[in-house]
Amino acid sequence: MVGLGLIFIGKLFILQVYDTSYSISAESNTRRQVTQYPSRGLVYDRNGKLLVSNQAVYDVMVVPRDIVPFDSIDFCESLDLTIEQLRERFVQMRADIKSRKISTYKPSVFMKQLSAEQYGSFQEKLYKFKGFFVQGRTLRKYEYPSSAHVLGYVGEISEKDLKNQSYYSQGDYVGISGIEQTYEEQLRGKKGVKYMLVDVHGREKGAFRGGRHDTAAIAGKNITLSLDIELQQYGEQLMKNKVGSIVAIEPATGEILSLVSAPNYDPSLLIGRDRSQNYPVLATDSLKPLFNRAIQSRVPPGSTFKTINALIGLQEGTLKPYTTHECFMGYHARGLSVGCHNHESPLNLSQSIQHSCNAYYCFEYRDILDNPKYDNIQDAFDAWKDYLVRFGFGYRLGADFKNENRGFVPNSAYFDRHYNKSWNSLTVISLSIGQGELLFTPLQMTNMAAMLANRGHYLTPHIIKDIEDEPIDDRFSEIHETGIDLQHFAPVINGMELAVWGGAGSTARIAQIPGVSICGKTGTAENPHGDDHSIFMAFAPKDDPQIAIAVYVENGGFGATWAAPIASLMVEKYLTDTISTPYRKWTEKRMLEGDLIHGDKKLQ
Repeated sequence: MVGLGLIFIGKLFILQVYDTSYSISAESNTRRQVTQYPSRGLVYDRNGKLLVSNQAVYDVMVVPRDIVPFDSIDFCESLDLTIEQLRERFVQMRADIKSRKISTYKPSVFMKQLSAEQYGSFQEKLYKFKGFFVQGRTLRKYEYPSSAHVLGYVGEISEKDLKNQSYYSQGDYVGISGIEQTYEEQLRGKKGVKYMLVDVHGREKGAFRGGRHDTAAIAGKNITLSLDIELQQYGEQLMKNKVGSIVAIEPATGEILSLVSAPNYDPSLLIGRDRSQNYPVLATDSLKPLFNRAIQSRVPPGSTFKTINALIGLQEGTLKPYTTHECFMGYHARGLSVGCHNHESPLNLSQSIQHSCNAYYCFEYRDILDNPKYDNIQDAFDAWKDYLVRFGFGYRLGADFKNENRGFVPNSAYFDRHYNKSWNSLTVISLSIGQGELLFTPLQMTNMAAMLANRGHYLTPHIIKDIEDEPIDDRFSEIHETGIDLQHFAPVINGMELAVWGGAGSTARIAQIPGVSICGKTGTAENPHGDDHSIFMAFAPKDDPQIAIAVYVENGGFGATWAAPIASLMVEKYLTDTISTPYRKWTEKRMLEGDLIHGDKKLQ
């Protein structure tokens, strides 16, 4: 009897003094657990301008088992609901309870994102509606109607992601795309919990146990992007009523200065309760404004790729700077013809880039693939492809966007399957001028320009510049060598300079910027489904490159028609902060007013 008494006394001591969990559980009917949502980290551009901040909103929460009959008319008037909408919400709540999506005794969201005005009105009457309470949280606020594809958006977490990540609860918000997705862990912060005493009407009466069990929310980390918001907005204006992309990179660092995908949209359309109405409109738009063309589209590089074939030929020893080839309005062999425009002939290497001669690169590419140092076409082709991989083509560059595409570079096995191992250098001649099976992303084309600016190396393109109290990923400072000797870049870059500044016959004279030594290469990609695509890639200044850029205008025709002037305006704006001469202002006006979606495809 004494032994049993001691056991009971000991157990009672543990329950009442040592272990407080039972007393907390017993008090659960008089306390409410309120999640304290942290504010997401702020986002700034490279010059310290605020891009993304936060705004307060409020969710109406419900604990189903605590609901008692209430005045539904008064409730609806407080929340600006109709009786039908209220009934629909209760039907949905019962269905969610039945399917065990929500619990009868745990809070769940009844109505999302009340404004401060709605919250104030409802809070005054909250005591009338037992089982309901209000929980604060923050929504994103975009300071500029710009950069939607870079910033991305935040939305409610999906059922799939909810199962895979223990941090989140149903109804939590998470980064869906852009930097909001990539840097979600840094931006989201850490949730806290607050326990409140409530009376029988659900009214809060103060902190439970003086707040001893509360945990504070920790705000997310602020981040700084490499984006220049003024340059970004200017690029979006230039691409208005056009389909395509602009990507600009600082060659020395790999930092992305601008990333434009057109058509664009205002990121504010995808926040708050209006998101449910706006998203389907954007998603079903035939021009696909949600599609990030700058990193997801796979497009032929056209004649911009001639610079790469020239470097490979120089490295392989099949081409010399003084090598000349004739052009008779194109390349003609065994009944196959690759057309070219009228220009002087023959041309050396730099002149071939200046005039963008197709015939020159057909000769040059066949010399690469028919190089006698390789035993067969397959070995030569795969050696050529290996160069492309080192240039960053055919695989993801590893930029800090989770939906970056890899493009496509075929290997010899690809053609073995298609031609039953019976093919030669003439079969794949379209690859000599950046056509055929070759597909790059616009980001990869800009990286190509940055590699040329750096004379043989590049850093992985990235949009992050700084994270509060945390270093950025080391991979963004890693130098990638292309395997091309330094001396081979001089004739190629001289050719790019001549393309802009070389006088009559030069393909990119429209890209001239007073006082700026810009080097560029035009491209015109054939399009079997409509007008050709206009392409231009460039860097400037020649001897101290500050910016590398690629512009892709779908169905824009020749590279010099739209892409080259847009790229040169972006470069001038970034380097000088102004558009200088009357002629350049005229060019700017034409690019701003040009409409390739509704017509006006020709410069008047």
